[in-house]
Amino acid sequence: MSLGLVGRKVGMTRVFTDEGDTVPVTVVDVSNNRVTQIKTPETDGYTAVQVAYGERRPRRVNKAAAGHFAKAGVVAGHTLKEFRVNADQLASLKLGGAVGVDIFEVGQLVDVSGTSHGKGFAGVIKRHHFSSNRASHGNSVSHNKPGSIGQNQDPGRVFPGKRMAGHMGAARRTVQNVEIIRIDAERQLLLIRGALPGSRGGGVTVKPTTRAARAVAVPKPAAKSATAKPATAKPAEAKPAAKAAK
Repeated sequence: MSLGLVGRKVGMTRVFTDEGDTVPVTVVDVSNNRVTQIKTPETDGYTAVQVAYGERRPRRVNKAAAGHFAKAGVVAGHTLKEFRVNADQLASLKLGGAVGVDIFEVGQLVDVSGTSHGKGFAGVIKRHHFSSNRASHGNSVSHNKPGSIGQNQDPGRVFPGKRMAGHMGAARRTVQNVEIIRIDAERQLLLIRGALPGSRGGGVTVKPTTRAARAVAVPKPAAKSATAKPATAKPAEAKPAAKAAK
């Protein structure tokens, strides 16, 4: 349960560290995020906040949505996203208020969700990374075919989930545990390490990561140096003499 931001993927670039290393980053525009609805346990049974992003022409908004935005006193947006938050975070938000990049910090790990590139109808080699057949030596127009998909007389059917040709891409995908490299508070931009799902101009959602931090390996104790003083042996105690037999 954490508050996030809705934005637009601007494109990719790179930044240089103080050591001179180059880091590939994706620029995400998260400007003008505004609260359109606050949900409380008394009215909705749980605590959440609804955030709007972007702008939409009034004639493109139906009456129900227009009334919803008017109640919050904000400009109609083209993207709505709900975030489950706790009571403390909910107390700091107000209807119609703005949510900015200050909820994140440099070095923070986030999860970014978006719609991947649509590839259209794709074969099994591109879609599922099948190996192709031989392109010559008697192979006739079957070098890119999926091969047999059927069974014997029993069960006599194709099992559900069989990997076959079909529509590829245009699916909701999430990249987890990516790092925020830089924050531009003036222009409300997030520079996130690596590639993010979707094309330029596509909508994305950024929120704190849900993956637990990896356990840090405990360093082993250092070996004793050769100059260390050897431990002195404790002298053995003398055993009492046995009594002479009578």
